[in-house]
Amino acid sequence: MTANGARTGGDADDEFDAVAAELLVVAPADFVAARNARASEAPGTLGTRIRGLRKPTVAAWAVNLLSRDPSFREALELSAALREAQDDLDAAELARLGKQRRALVAALARRSADLADDLGVSLSAAARDEVERTVNAAIVDAVAGAVVGAGRLVRTLEPGALDSETLADRVAGSIPGVPDAPARPRDDLAERRARREAEKRRREAQREASEAGRVLARAEERRSSARERADRLHERAEELRRDLARVSEDAERADAAVDDLDRAVASAREALAAAERKVRAADGDGQ
Repeated sequence: MTANGARTGGDADDEFDAVAAELLVVAPADFVAARNARASEAPGTLGTRIRGLRKPTVAAWAVNLLSRDPSFREALELSAALREAQDDLDAAELARLGKQRRALVAALARRSADLADDLGVSLSAAARDEVERTVNAAIVDAVAGAVVGAGRLVRTLEPGALDSETLADRVAGSIPGVPDAPARPRDDLAERRARREAEKRRREAQREASEAGRVLARAEERRSSARERADRLHERAEELRRDLARVSEDAERADAAVDDLDRAVASAREALAAAERKVRAADGDGQ
């Protein structure tokens, strides 16, 4: 399935997925230029699809970087071990792997921040939290692991919010997935009821998480627009400061010219007064 919800296949989709994976690890500041350049080079429909590729959030970009790092394979291996332990209802193994998982998630989140920092991008505390939640989702859920491993996120993931609609909004190109292992038959009635209740709660939590994700996406878009406007205003303010400095210099030069002319007028007045005195003296001599 593609990120627009259509089920497709073939070389065209594979080619777009490959281009998307390449572009979605480009530094955020360079993404738009790189995307447009690739779109201009690509033929027909492929070029149109590339031009429509959304810029990833900083957190999603950092996760895409992490997906290429060898340390991420360890996280996926641990996720498989966790699911096996859950299927076997091995409480002791669950406790041990759960502790290991939390430590690994924290380490991977730090690794993602380091990879971003190497490219000159510092992750905010909020972005680090998003990275950590996405890595945690990849560890506990096979579908999330496959999605993150593809390295084509445009938005980060939330544990449990992995329905096709949500994933289509967060992944560029086709949506990879891992089929769930068939459930083992259970004879215990109370256990089956507990599982049904847990599934109901999980669906409700997914709906809440999906709505929260949509609210977050809208807020991020508004924040991005506000940031761009603020940047433009800062640039305009700097231009005005430069203009003010030039006008101030011109005013100072004009003041200096006025001072020079004041002195010239005073000198001319003194000369006129002296000439008038001479005229009066000459008139007195003639009488």
